[in-house]
Amino acid sequence: MNRPLIIGIGGTPRAVSTTERALALALRQAEGVGARTTLFGGEFLERLPHFNPGLAGPSSEQAELVAAVRDADGIILATPGYHGSLSGLVKNALDTLELTRADARPYFHGLPVGIIITADGAQAGGTTLMAVRAIIHAMRGWPTPFGAALKASNLFDDSGEIGEAKDAAQLAMVADQVVEFAQMRRAQSMGAGQ
Repeated sequence: MNRPLIIGIGGTPRAVSTTERALALALRQAEGVGARTTLFGGEFLERLPHFNPGLAGPSSEQAELVAAVRDADGIILATPGYHGSLSGLVKNALDTLELTRADARPYFHGLPVGIIITADGAQAGGTTLMAVRAIIHAMRGWPTPFGAALKASNLFDDSGEIGEAKDAAQLAMVADQVVEFAQMRRAQSMGAGQ
């Protein structure tokens, strides 16, 4: 069976952002349990134009993101908690997926979607996690049972490694659940095709 493709979307424009580093660790875990991965990090997301449904065609960045999501077997979203919700950068990427609305499988239809939130306060982490879950439901995705809400400050130590085993375990759980669900869906669709 081909390895499932897991797409990571998230980060901030800041180089080596905590959010993007956490997402990269989750994608590395997904690879370790049998997935292929692609990361659309902060630098890429910053180049996405503001989504405008009235434009004649997508930009090259918008087309690249949409093509990847169309091919995906699962998604991991990572966003900082800004003022109790997701960042505008990540929201714009999600808005861009409106370009899939007429697809046979629009948006995140039937896909497992894992969530990683980085925030300095527990309240921002919790409200952002709930906001992202609501968006995933609206986009017809399946939020994984576990979502990681991590304290951003001091998440990584001076050597660039995640500081606490409990935080690493949260990222691993998000990745494991996305890959497990993606593998089950692929096996089911292959069995139905026989």
